[in-house]
Amino acid sequence: MTKYQSAQERLRTAPRRWLITGVAGFIGSNLLETLLSLDQEVVGLDNFATGHRKNLDIVQSLVTADQWSRFTFIEGDITDLETCRRATSNVDFVLHQAALGSVPRSLENPIRTNETNITGFLNMLVASRDAGVHRFVYAASSSTYGDHPGLPKVEDRIGKPLSPYAVTKYVNELYADVFARSYGMSTIGLRYFNVFGPRQDPNGAYAAVIPKWFSSLLRGETVYVNGDGSTSRDFCFVANTVQANILAAVAEDPAAVNQVYNVALGDRTTLNELFQYISDLVAQTKPDVSNAKPVYRDFRGGDVRHSQADVSKARTLLGYEPTYRVVEGLRLTSSWYAQLDQ
Repeated sequence: MTKYQSAQERLRTAPRRWLITGVAGFIGSNLLETLLSLDQEVVGLDNFATGHRKNLDIVQSLVTADQWSRFTFIEGDITDLETCRRATSNVDFVLHQAALGSVPRSLENPIRTNETNITGFLNMLVASRDAGVHRFVYAASSSTYGDHPGLPKVEDRIGKPLSPYAVTKYVNELYADVFARSYGMSTIGLRYFNVFGPRQDPNGAYAAVIPKWFSSLLRGETVYVNGDGSTSRDFCFVANTVQANILAAVAEDPAAVNQVYNVALGDRTTLNELFQYISDLVAQTKPDVSNAKPVYRDFRGGDVRHSQADVSKARTLLGYEPTYRVVEGLRLTSSWYAQLDQ
C-alpha cells in the first residue's frame, strides 16, 4: 500500500474537517471532489473572481447526496479578515488555494495581485493561527525560482523573481516560515508546476496553455505559441496535485513539516511536443485538426524559458509519488473538453 493509499484509509476511518479556499476553482474543486469522496467534512470559501459555481455543481453530481451534505460553502473574499475567521472556525486542515494567478495579470495589475496574494494570505495565516488549525497547507509556485538557471529545480536554490506574481508567492513562503517560527504554526508550501486537468478554465485573457489549446482546436481556432516552441514546462496532472495536498495535510513526520516542496512530475515537455500531443488527441474526434499548425509569436514577458522540478524531497518526506504522466493526464483532460464542446 502506498503512503497516499494509507492516508486515504486513515481519513475514511477518522474523518476530519477541512477548509479549501478557492474551492470553486480548478484545483480547489478537484480537492473538494476527492475529500468528499473520502467522507470528509469540508468548508469551502470562494469569491468567484476566477472560480465558477458550475464547478461546485459538477462536484455535487459526482458525489453521493450524503457526501454533498458534508460540504458547507461560504461566499467571501480572503482580503476580509472576518470572513477568514468564520471560514477557519473548528477546522483541522486548511488547503489554501485562493489567489490571483497568472504572470501577465500581475504585470498588468500588481496592486490587485498583491492585495489578494499577500494581504489575503496573511489574513488566512492569522485566522488559522487564532483558530488553532492543525496544519496550514498552501499553494506556492514554481515562479519562485525566477531567473535561477539550474535544472531540475531544487527547493533550496532560487533566483530573483521575474514578475509581481512571483514576488507574491515568494512572500507567502516567507510569511509561512515566520508564522511557524514565531507562533508554532504547522505549515507546508507546495510549489505547483503547471498543473492541468478537468475543470481548468479555457476562457479569458489569462487562460493557461493546455485548456486554451484544447478549446481553440475543438473550435477550429488558431493556436498561438509564445516563442519558438522550444520553451519547456513540467506539466503536472491535477490528481498528482491533490495527492500532494492530502499527504502534506496528514504528514506525521516532524521533519516533513514547515517545509516547501516541489509538486510536479519531474519531467519536461516542450510547447511543440505539447501541441502535438493535444492535436493528436483532438484529431480523434475532429480529423481536420490533424492538419493544424500553430502560429508562433514573441516570447511573453516575465516567463522563464525552461522549468523542471526535482520531486525527490516530496517523495522522501511526504511519500509523494505522481501516478499520472503527461500523456495520461492529457487523455483524461481531452475527454473533459470534448464534452464541453458538445
